[in-house]
Amino acid sequence: MKARTTAETARLAVIGVDIGKEVFHLVAFDTDGKIALRKKIRRLSFADTFEQLPPCIVGMEACLSAHFVSRKLRALGHEPRIIPALYVKPFLKGQKNDYNDAEAIAEAALRPNLRIVQEKSQDQLDLQAFSSRAVTTGVAPNGDNQPDPCLSHRAGYRCQVWPTCSAQLALRHIGEQEGRDLATDGQPDRRPL
Repeated sequence: MKARTTAETARLAVIGVDIGKEVFHLVAFDTDGKIALRKKIRRLSFADTFEQLPPCIVGMEACLSAHFVSRKLRALGHEPRIIPALYVKPFLKGQKNDYNDAEAIAEAALRPNLRIVQEKSQDQLDLQAFSSRAVTTGVAPNGDNQPDPCLSHRAGYRCQVWPTCSAQLALRHIGEQEGRDLATDGQPDRRPL
């Protein structure tokens, strides 16, 4: 595909981003509602690509990395919107593929009364990962009440990786609430008091 000139991209109204592990797919609509851009970019060239595009609405499906991408886009002057996948599904046309997903996300982002996910900071995401129920009981916070023995080990691992982050503060706070100490690996300290 040929490169777009500045005049062609200056009329962009919305960009839909399908977030992948290494590759992002972009579909942009102009102010007339026609597809103005279909592009596949690598993760490392994401910031460079969006620096060249005019500020506009950028929609993406809700996932963990969407919050990080949203913060980057906001710093570049764009208006990011994180949309739950449930609200994108009705706009999907044809077979499910990355470009069709990005197009559906762009169409959903234009809806004025669509509920969007609030952008979270890294500290908020860390605290969300450590709900007291997950760390103290080893039960996943998704409501299925199935034990997940890895949860407390993951909590401990995050505390080793980010020793001064809010994850340690959350573990300490949870332990104080329940009147016990939590070891750095996320397991309750079983020493007699």
